[in-house]
Amino acid sequence: MAFFAVFPAVFFLALLSWRTCQSEVLAEHLPLTPESLSVSFSSSLQRLDLQWTVHKLPYQELQMVFPIEISRTETSKVIWMGNYSTIVKRNQVLHWSWESELPLECATHFVRIKSIVNDARFPELSFESNWSSWEEVHAHTPGQKPLLFPKDKLVEEGANVTFCFNSGRKHGMSCYLEEELIHGEQLDSNIFTFKLTNVPFIRQEGTHVYCGVNYDLLDGTVLFVSKVLEEPKNFSCETQDLKTLNCTWDPGVDTSLSYDRQQQNYILFESFSGKEKYCEHNKWCTWEISQDLEATYNFTLTAENYLRKRSVNSAFKPIDRVHPKAPESVQFENVGATSAVVTWKIPVLGNYFTLLCQIELHDKEDVRREHNVSIKVNGEFLFSELEPDTEYVVHIRCANSKRFWKWSEWVTHTLVTAQAAPSKALDVWRIVKSSKGFHNVTLFWKPLSKSHANGKILFYNIAAKNLDNESELKLLRIPAPANGTELTLDQGSYQIQVTANNSVGTSPASEIVIAADSGNEEVEEEKINGTNDGFLISWKPQSGEVTSYIVEWCEHPQNLHCDLQWKNLGPNTTETFISSEAFTPGIRYSFRIYKLSTEKTAYLVEKKTGYSQELAPLDSPQVAVKNLTSHSFTLSWEDYDTERQPGFIRGYYVCLKSNATHCHPGSVKESLPDKSTCCKHDISDPKQKTFLVKDLQPESFYEFSVSSYTSAGEGPNGTFTKVTTPEGRSHMLIYVVLPMTLCVLLIAITCYWKSQWVKEKCYPDIPDPYKSSILSLIKSKENPRITIMNVKDCIPDAIEVINKSEGTKAGCMGTLKPLTGSESSKPANNYQDFPCPAACISFENLTYNESACDSGSCAYIPGPATALPCQLGLLASPDNLPNTAEDAHTNFQGDIPAGEISLNYVAQLASPMSGDKDGLLINPPAPELCSEYKMQMAVPSHLSSPVPSEMAASPEPF
Repeated sequence: MAFFAVFPAVFFLALLSWRTCQSEVLAEHLPLTPESLSVSFSSSLQRLDLQWTVHKLPYQELQMVFPIEISRTETSKVIWMGNYSTIVKRNQVLHWSWESELPLECATHFVRIKSIVNDARFPELSFESNWSSWEEVHAHTPGQKPLLFPKDKLVEEGANVTFCFNSGRKHGMSCYLEEELIHGEQLDSNIFTFKLTNVPFIRQEGTHVYCGVNYDLLDGTVLFVSKVLEEPKNFSCETQDLKTLNCTWDPGVDTSLSYDRQQQNYILFESFSGKEKYCEHNKWCTWEISQDLEATYNFTLTAENYLRKRSVNSAFKPIDRVHPKAPESVQFENVGATSAVVTWKIPVLGNYFTLLCQIELHDKEDVRREHNVSIKVNGEFLFSELEPDTEYVVHIRCANSKRFWKWSEWVTHTLVTAQAAPSKALDVWRIVKSSKGFHNVTLFWKPLSKSHANGKILFYNIAAKNLDNESELKLLRIPAPANGTELTLDQGSYQIQVTANNSVGTSPASEIVIAADSGNEEVEEEKINGTNDGFLISWKPQSGEVTSYIVEWCEHPQNLHCDLQWKNLGPNTTETFISSEAFTPGIRYSFRIYKLSTEKTAYLVEKKTGYSQELAPLDSPQVAVKNLTSHSFTLSWEDYDTERQPGFIRGYYVCLKSNATHCHPGSVKESLPDKSTCCKHDISDPKQKTFLVKDLQPESFYEFSVSSYTSAGEGPNGTFTKVTTPEGRSHMLIYVVLPMTLCVLLIAITCYWKSQWVKEKCYPDIPDPYKSSILSLIKSKENPRITIMNVKDCIPDAIEVINKSEGTKAGCMGTLKPLTGSESSKPANNYQDFPCPAACISFENLTYNESACDSGSCAYIPGPATALPCQLGLLASPDNLPNTAEDAHTNFQGDIPAGEISLNYVAQLASPMSGDKDGLLINPPAPELCSEYKMQMAVPSHLSSPVPSEMAASPEPF
């Protein structure tokens, strides 16, 4: 027990003694101040490198902390403070670096350091040393010319860079980045600094930075900005020959510059073997397999450049990374029209692996068929159900079937099958035109598709058989690639067969029948509306047996060769949609629907016409003015062709301009582009091509234009035509004068008719002697010299006036002397006194009267002028004869008492020869017969006596 009581006291005294001894040891080595401090710098890295030692360590190693201060320009301007913690060993040289944002050449830097023991094992040593003295660093020699720092610095894209410019106390200084002004701050009187943030990549040759005073360049530098180095992507290794590993990767963005120090390198390191290889390429590298294929490889790929490093890892077994080479020696055997055998070989791998090979078969329409085959070294596969004369593309690739890693590269070869006879009949159609007793038939057929031609078509056979005379047969051979021909047939019925032929055989025959009445069908055309995509064509189901319907149209109807197209449809179809890239807006397309009977005869059933897209009319009608009056006129455009317009004409607009302020009912006022107005009338009937403009003012000025419109809009406005209405009174005058003229004309006709009636009743025409049948009879029998006496041939002879007094024998009141030959030319009346045998007035009219001559009775026969005691000789023209007689009668009547005067008219003396007037005047002959004269007597009523029968028979007015 005494021992246990004494032991604690002894232990405490021993420990106290040890601590005292330890304190004495430490007291001998304190303080632990850093010594031998030296500072160096790297301008390219803008880095300060510190180096120092700590002497007299009491132990082999201590955990220590070294506070560090860095000042700029002055020791009092501390710009950075920090601690560097490390384990310090005896006689160890310590190193530490600091990178400056500001180039070291821009200012003087100062560095100092002290130490702190921070070792938990020795808490009694936890105290600080004194600061070392300031170490001064000069990176730039004072007094040099102005310089811009840093020089040719290399940074990554997006980094921040600080520049400084030693201006040498110059003012007006400015700096630029690629001609862009940079704003900065004055560090001191000589140093100007500026900072670029997030610097961009501009070019591999670097970015230019320069400074100057008043546009005077003092110094400049190049800032090299590289892309950020990326981590390699898709790093993997594989083998194709079981001897070499091929490692590949995606390097990402290329960080290379034209700067020599910027190199992008790749290093491949295998951790199990400890081997390392510098890769010569940036995307791949090879590695020799030296171990068993079942061994594991662990690779590290490191990418590095001057600024940073990036690395990736991959671990694998070579047996799991087998990538076969592409198949070789591909051949085709036993190639037929529908089958072929393909063979191939896989090199290098030998019989160590079972390979899975994939075979793809493609035709030109990109239809793909896939097949999988397991092989060792040689492969073989049979293709069946192929198309004749078809080109196929065969692809083959293989892979390790048990430990699949990758397919081999595709190998591609071409297979062409043999030809066969065409397997489908041609799609045939026709156009029939009848004229002059013949059918002009144009045949068309569509070329067979590649899958149905089964080879190159060489020619087409055409056989036309007359169904009315089967012995008549026409055969034609049309060389390919023709798709039509023309036939001239009589107007009988014909059966036409068309076949296609290649080098192997003939296609099934296509049959069509041309009826005797083909080409004469008349069907009313129906308008339809199309769309930009095409036309929806529909028709009514047809009665009877129908095998199919055919719709035909022309894709280019305005061309001479319209490019006829047709579509063959089933018998139960009643509509179809026709689309084509050739359909153009504004072009009218016509569609004809035929039904095909069981006898292969086509009958036209319907016609359609329309536009895929209607457009406004191209031109305006040419208008003529008709029936112009003072109040109206008619517009006519009968010659306007609506069929050639780019849309269905829906109607017309008639625009009338006048001085009137209001429009007539049925028209609306509309403003024109020239700011004038017109009255616009809408004619909604496209067939109406005339328009009556009425209710106009006389002598007024009007302008009109006519334009057509479709569903797409109105056509161009035509030129306004000017019309002036005529005067209104002239128009009224026509209505007044015309009826009056008609009335006057009617009255004149009526009066003329009445006058003729009165004349016929009261004054009948004297018979024309020349037209007397009696005269012709006399001439022929008795005397051919007998003629008709004309009035112009008569010469007045004499008028005898006889006065008679009661109980006495009286003489004439005046004696008339006959005219002598020399006096005959005077127009005056001359009289000759001669004794009157009786108290009477006698006028003798010597007129031809054959009947009197025959009877031998004459009232009075004058003799020669000398022997006529009471003869009045009067020479005057026949026209003056009545006046002369009237004057004589008047004169005599005044002197002769009434009832005592007798007038005897002695008429003209007829010439013995017709037309001999001169001879009559010179030597008037005496009439041979009394029958040549006719005497008329004018006797007062109280002295009248019965008229002789001869005179009563032939009364003659004078």
